[in-house]
Amino acid sequence: MHDNVPSVDQRDRTVPINLRQSGPTPVEMQIDTRVRKSPYWQLSHEAGCWRAQVYNRIYHPRGYIRPEDGGMMAEYEALVKHVTMWNVAVERQIQVKGPDAEAFVDFVITRDATKIPPMRARYVILCNEAGGILNDPVLLRVAEDEFWFSISDSDLWLWLQGVNVGKRFDVAIEEIDVSPVQIQGPKSVDLMVDLIGDAAADIPSYGLLSASVEGCEVIVSQTGFTGEKGYEIYLLDATLHAEKLWNAVLEAGKRHNLMVVAPAHHRRIAAGILSWGQDMDAETLPFQVNLGYQIPRQKNTDYIGKAALETARNAVEAGSPPYTHTLVGLKLGGRPINDYAPDFWLISAAQDDDPIGYVTSPWYSPELESNIAMGMVPVALAALGTQLWIHLPDSYASEPGRPVSANVVEMPFRDSVNPNQRERLKVRGMDAAV
Repeated sequence: MHDNVPSVDQRDRTVPINLRQSGPTPVEMQIDTRVRKSPYWQLSHEAGCWRAQVYNRIYHPRGYIRPEDGGMMAEYEALVKHVTMWNVAVERQIQVKGPDAEAFVDFVITRDATKIPPMRARYVILCNEAGGILNDPVLLRVAEDEFWFSISDSDLWLWLQGVNVGKRFDVAIEEIDVSPVQIQGPKSVDLMVDLIGDAAADIPSYGLLSASVEGCEVIVSQTGFTGEKGYEIYLLDATLHAEKLWNAVLEAGKRHNLMVVAPAHHRRIAAGILSWGQDMDAETLPFQVNLGYQIPRQKNTDYIGKAALETARNAVEAGSPPYTHTLVGLKLGGRPINDYAPDFWLISAAQDDDPIGYVTSPWYSPELESNIAMGMVPVALAALGTQLWIHLPDSYASEPGRPVSANVVEMPFRDSVNPNQRERLKVRGMDAAV
């Protein structure tokens, strides 16, 4: 365990990242009425969920297979070889509906909402006036006058309502009774065809399709938190119909080796997909975390954070970024990291130096036969090939009490099976943002 008063320079932050190394410190989580149970909560418990965390003030399943039976790596095996279902009702759905829906959404996201046609989705970010990332949802445009924000872990609903107190766009902003599940893995398309028909196979990346399952209305998107082929099923009136949808997926999945699992962070790390609150937060600029392509150069309308973001981009391009640390990919030694990290493990520039950065998301990649991670390091140490040293806990370290060697590498760590629009835009560069 490293010194609990780390030396990482965080003077550019108002609230420093908590870098205290406290270890797993397991406690029993109390289930009460102050945190919401999703419509799928009991169904997840019946499927074997044995641990959970709180995400968006909803209990979120984080493990089904016990460690002694293979744990998260066994769940990963099901994802990359067969098909999996995830309870992701924590992706609360915030509806913006009304005559000014497009104009309002265009004002709060950095991309150009006018270029999103009905029944298509986009990965987007919303920033505060300082350019900090408030949320990175999937945005669904289900009609000309209706958008859904499928949000990550921050309370976007209240912020959107607060924005409109002053702006008075003609819209209603509400959380709606829609709860998604994700269907992820190479056999996901076969399962979806069995579930809703041949039209499932024709849904494009980030496309939407209205359908029904056992008489229940759903919207299906070809999206997901992995680099595998995948879909999300958004169930309308979810409090009434959760069992019908869940059981229908289980039944359709029998012939495809379906397994109910937790979100596969090891696969999303390999795909370079970020997790809000872990790899970025409201004090992180998009340019720090490889999201510069989300800031368009040719969006003529105003949006929240535009001035700060354009100033920051100019500074980055001039070689004087307005931040000390940036996100990089890391390939590192040590024993296989086979579970969630309980701490932001520290990074040093040399084996015996004080820490100067921290790991945000680590895991073991079976395909690469190596530990991989995302981490925040000083801008001067972000070049590909830079050697760094990571202070892993003794359970993963090659030698107890000694850091392991790491190298800065490109992200994503491996190609996606089904590259989504987010990845294609990133490859094309910042000017491709829309």
